[in-house]
Amino acid sequence: MWRTWSVRRAVRLWHVAGCSSLRCARPPLPPPQRFFFSYKLSQCSSSFLSPVWSSPRWNHPLEGLQVIGVVSCCRTSKKDVKSTIDFPIHPVTVTDIKQYLRSKEIPFHDGYSCLHTPSIFLEPRAGAPEGTGKEKNYSMFIDKTTGHFLCKETLVEGSWEDLQDCLEVMRTAGQASLHPGVLVGYPETLEEREEREMELKEVERIWNSSVPFSDLPEEEAQLVKTMFQIEKLSNATLKKFRVRFFKPTKSLVFPWFGGPGSGLRGVKLLSAAVKDGAQVVYTEATVPKSSGYHNLFGLHLVGHRDVEVVLTGREIDSMAVSQATSLPTVALPRGVSCLPPILLPYLEQFKRVTLWLGGDIRSWEASKIFSRKLGLRRCSLVRPGDFQPSPCEALTQGRNLARIIKASIPAAHKSIVSFRQLREDVYGELANTEQVAGVKWTRFPELNKLLKGHRKGELTVFTGPTGSGKTTFISEYALDLSTQGVNTLWGSFEINNVRLAKIMLTQFSMQRLEENLDQYDAWADKFEELPLYFMTFHGQQNIKVVLDTMQHAVYMYDISHVIIDNLQFMMGQEHISVDKFAVQDHIIGAFRKFATNSCCHVTLIIHPRKEEDDKELQTASIFGTAKASQEADNVLILQEKKLVTCPGRRSLQVAKNRFDGDVGIFPLEFNKSALTFCAPVKSKSKLRKVKLDKAEGAENPEDTKTKEGAQTAVKPPKTPKTVKGRAEGKKGTEGEGKKP
Repeated sequence: MWRTWSVRRAVRLWHVAGCSSLRCARPPLPPPQRFFFSYKLSQCSSSFLSPVWSSPRWNHPLEGLQVIGVVSCCRTSKKDVKSTIDFPIHPVTVTDIKQYLRSKEIPFHDGYSCLHTPSIFLEPRAGAPEGTGKEKNYSMFIDKTTGHFLCKETLVEGSWEDLQDCLEVMRTAGQASLHPGVLVGYPETLEEREEREMELKEVERIWNSSVPFSDLPEEEAQLVKTMFQIEKLSNATLKKFRVRFFKPTKSLVFPWFGGPGSGLRGVKLLSAAVKDGAQVVYTEATVPKSSGYHNLFGLHLVGHRDVEVVLTGREIDSMAVSQATSLPTVALPRGVSCLPPILLPYLEQFKRVTLWLGGDIRSWEASKIFSRKLGLRRCSLVRPGDFQPSPCEALTQGRNLARIIKASIPAAHKSIVSFRQLREDVYGELANTEQVAGVKWTRFPELNKLLKGHRKGELTVFTGPTGSGKTTFISEYALDLSTQGVNTLWGSFEINNVRLAKIMLTQFSMQRLEENLDQYDAWADKFEELPLYFMTFHGQQNIKVVLDTMQHAVYMYDISHVIIDNLQFMMGQEHISVDKFAVQDHIIGAFRKFATNSCCHVTLIIHPRKEEDDKELQTASIFGTAKASQEADNVLILQEKKLVTCPGRRSLQVAKNRFDGDVGIFPLEFNKSALTFCAPVKSKSKLRKVKLDKAEGAENPEDTKTKEGAQTAVKPPKTPKTVKGRAEGKKGTEGEGKKP
């Protein structure tokens, strides 16, 4: 407790001592690692900031920095839209890659996640004998999963098709190597070139304006360390990693060194602020933007002969491990949210990789997912717990970090395990019930009371009447999770991506942007930084192509939530003579298997059967056989009373919940201007919630019957109450207040 108090006090003292403009109260800041900004140094007023940051009582941690793109008056367009995912027409396999390299007589080594080959973009060294492997520079890496290649010496990268084209050019021209500039993409526009040059200048300006900790007065340095909870990190460690302090924004500066000559390529700024006068929150900003920030912090300190490395989720954790154990250590650029495949070649040299990403359940789940990319056999995981917190916390508590790393468990596992191997996992779920429940919704608190949260590896089936707003609701449902760092992939086969993005941007800004076009760029810049991606499919698609694209997205972008809108658009590609119900069951089974094997949540929208307008939908109303409701972990139904025009027309029903069995229904209110759904602020209709019998579970809630006398009429109190009984689904909600 005293530590938390001291941190809050240090943050307050620092902001008070900084300047008078920082003395005002601070409203809540966004969660860390959610929004990233490109900025340049200049003393500017808050009027230059976007509307979100320009409140007179809110000083953003990057105050004094001008946000690029917000004050620009001209409209620019970009050709390269990285948020859309289009899977290659002919996916490559590692067998295809090896056969092609052998046909071209190119030697290669089989690595953990990449194939190592001599770089074709480097001239052969004079005097080196041909055909010998040791003398060749194996500096080009080919990803086994995607075929994407990277030359570490020249930083030339491209797709598998690009590499094939380069090899054909070499064969035709009779050359032994190619110039690195031979592989170029689309030419940069003037705006893109100016933005890139401006980012490079910003990096240099921030770095030159920051101060090493050794140059700070002792009292000031100690206050900064207390503010960022790094009191145990010595100045020698901070100097070793070349961490500096940026006074204009009161931020720690973590450098990115890479490329030829290990030059400075980018920086990350970590700022601290007090939330609600009690909690200290930390925000991050990167230059260049997050989409182009592929840094492994600490990589410049790793030697060529090092065979062991500790992979952490934060820069301060890497410094803590290095100081306590002297082991090579690197930190991921985006923490536990993503491990970009472009970074895998830099980790190929290590025979042992220990993943210590944090001390919570989310870090533990990310460790298991990342170990699949890195190779299970060489990875070890540090299990979170009371005695194994994050590395920085462990250093502060005086724990033996070397012993914790040595006690890490192997990532590879057998098909059969005993309870002894599961014991710690079971204890972790019991001790961290809130984290196990998943990510909470901020716009739908009533949904948290029923589903408890959004969890990986589950299948959610969502249905509702035609024209009731299924796509609009599920877009806000997914947007809510995406703003909290859930990497999301949209597969919209019913409406095109432009229209879908327009809906989500309107929901994100909570206003009609067509009436406020001057604010479009500001909101679009923030929306662009969300971990949100779109498939390029539209109309009827084959299930195999869709699944291949989803698997590709999980590998490339660590997608943890996929939305398919909707199932019926994948049934038209099958043979006409095949039973449509059998086709649907096959597709649902494929999505169920994908969600489990990929540890990814799949939300599947299915149209219901045609029902009478005056009847509510049930689980049995889902189109097709009962397999959809049986395979699903959650069943959500958007109920609509078509004959009613007053408020309360729509409601959301949780008809199945395999996590803990809670089901129920709560009203929704549609805001047409913002295209958002939300529970009414003041409404007599409160959340109705029922609990399934333990014997029945949540496998087939539609088969349960109402227990006589189990429910009695209850007047709506000021706070929602829970009604327990055997009723569920439609029967459970209609049975309230009725006598047997």
